[in-house]
Amino acid sequence: MRDLYLIRCLCVFSAWLFSLGVAYGQQIDTTAYHELSGVEVVEKVRPSVTREGTPLQIMDRAGIDRLGVQDLSEAVKRFSGVTVQDYGGIGGLKTVSVRSLGAKHTAVSYDGVTITDAQSGQVDISRFSLDNVEMVSLSIGQSDDIFQTARVYASAGALNIQTGKPTFKDKSFHTYLKVKGGSFGLFNPVLHYDQKLGKRWSASLHGDFVRADGQYPYTLINGELETREKRRNSDIHSFHLEGNLFGDFGRGGELSFKAYYFDSERGLPGSVNLYNKNTSERLWDNNFFVQSGYKNVLNEKFTLRAMAKYNYAFTRYLDINDKYAAGEQVDLNTQNEYYGSVGLLYTPIKYVSATLTTDLTRSMLDNNFVNGPNPKRMASQSVLAVQYKNSRFTATASLLGTYITDKVEQGEKPDDKRRLSPAVSLSWRPFSESTLRIRASYKDIFRVPTFTDLYYLRMGNTNLKPEETSQYNVGVTWSSSCGDWLRHFSISADGYYNTVKDKIVALPTMYVWKMMNMGEVDIKGVDVNLSTQFRLPLRMSLLLASTYSFQYAVDVTDPEAKNYKDQIPYTPRHSGTVSVTLENPWVNVSYILTAVGDRYALPQNIDRNRIDSYIEQSISINRDFRFRYFGLRLQGELLNLANVNYDVIQYYPMPGRSWRLSICLSYFSSSYIVIGMSTFTFTISLNTVIL
Repeated sequence: MRDLYLIRCLCVFSAWLFSLGVAYGQQIDTTAYHELSGVEVVEKVRPSVTREGTPLQIMDRAGIDRLGVQDLSEAVKRFSGVTVQDYGGIGGLKTVSVRSLGAKHTAVSYDGVTITDAQSGQVDISRFSLDNVEMVSLSIGQSDDIFQTARVYASAGALNIQTGKPTFKDKSFHTYLKVKGGSFGLFNPVLHYDQKLGKRWSASLHGDFVRADGQYPYTLINGELETREKRRNSDIHSFHLEGNLFGDFGRGGELSFKAYYFDSERGLPGSVNLYNKNTSERLWDNNFFVQSGYKNVLNEKFTLRAMAKYNYAFTRYLDINDKYAAGEQVDLNTQNEYYGSVGLLYTPIKYVSATLTTDLTRSMLDNNFVNGPNPKRMASQSVLAVQYKNSRFTATASLLGTYITDKVEQGEKPDDKRRLSPAVSLSWRPFSESTLRIRASYKDIFRVPTFTDLYYLRMGNTNLKPEETSQYNVGVTWSSSCGDWLRHFSISADGYYNTVKDKIVALPTMYVWKMMNMGEVDIKGVDVNLSTQFRLPLRMSLLLASTYSFQYAVDVTDPEAKNYKDQIPYTPRHSGTVSVTLENPWVNVSYILTAVGDRYALPQNIDRNRIDSYIEQSISINRDFRFRYFGLRLQGELLNLANVNYDVIQYYPMPGRSWRLSICLSYFSSSYIVIGMSTFTFTISLNTVIL
């Protein structure tokens, strides 16, 4: 019944959008689209790119500001087919799963270079700030952009985070100071600075600090008894600093350097139940990386690109508990990674292009375990991709070759891994006078076991085989416009089928749990995206968008098991979002609704394992002021308007109704010499909670 209610809420709005589009779409002259060589998108609304052979969804800076989104996980939740595993609060772990394949199958790329974690295989996106992000995109399957690193080809989906590159016209520098504050002790100052260093060079510096106590109230349910509790040990203190250097040498190519530093201390509140409401676990994270990129169009036929990266990551975990002989448990883990990528794009004739890219990665893990294996991994990935693209038809094919070998100081090591992974995609516009496109794609990939899967204490299993995944997708896209009244309308719908073999799961043995290849999963689903934009009187504009996802992801490992053909954990059958934005000369207002159906915390779909569905609503208002050299942006938000008590992860309650305020002051100069900067101070009461 809960899922039926969610479906009705989403379908009513989506049907209304579709009816509006059909009513006006018949009058549209689409001849202008024939001249587009890139994506067929108009205006600022870009829920789904229509030309791609595989699903691609984009949220640019304009869309981020319009919706009032201030957190990366909140932006990612707007994409269809995505599940964000959120452990609650500002400092809670947040990972991304695409179409029920798990976070370890999703690549996270930061300015073109993949973020990796050889230890766990998943990336916590909460550590990345959204304030300096220019665009966030999600590609499912293999993107039509064939000129990518080989590591991106090795994933089921890729979340691409692109930070802003400074641009200068008649100004030599610009900067902004942003301060955010809100419920549960949130204090988040941000400073950004861009500087022109001459005709060829420019630089940027971005820093932010986050502090929050995270002590939000929640309802603890024990049968018929409900009590109001407060989340404890959920504080966070984090600091992020990022510097960039850009060089443009014309025919000599483009060069970029990035240095990134992140440091945090956070409490791990743990799960809540009748007997465990407070924990004393702490986690320290320290991450530093430097990366560089070079791209040069050598001539009309050849383009060269090279990337390099060094990554350092350190974690310290502390658990004070009497169950340990020493009264506490301390885990220290240090990762070092060296990465390089070289690719060549070849365009022999019009409409045809090919790429050859090779990546080399060396990963090392050291920890304080007694007689620990301290593994080292060498990975080589090479991809050959070929593409034919004209105004009506696109065909892409690729073949990825992977070789991985491990070395350990103690114990056994797994066998070397070798694999060829093909992918193919097609996109066709059947009618020259229409933007309707039909697409189909197939991709075969595999996930190598992580260091944790292979070596973690007594749970690790060096005999694990890689998880094998096959992805099939068929979809249609259509976009249109109708003069000044209907500025934009688009719809995309994709049906997909995924299979996972040799899924790595933890199973009990005689004495301990152990990692095993025992899982097989069948996944069927549908993703739908709709968006439209209307021009209204009095210089107003109304933007509407909706997404819907259906996922039937069942375990088919053992026909005799109790969970045979049950929905896999943390995968809702139905989910979706609705957003409404009113832009006007006075104050912009955005309303966002997120609906998620019932899920199950464990493989067996029984009542005690069910996590109830929920509908979360938020509203954001903002206003921009422009002066001669200054810009001022004010924004306020109310999150979880209905004060819904819900879990994304079982026994990890999410915050109830809360608020956020932000103020951003920008300054621009037309002089090459910085004379001085005005001091700007913003103070806000941080401990108010709306109940």
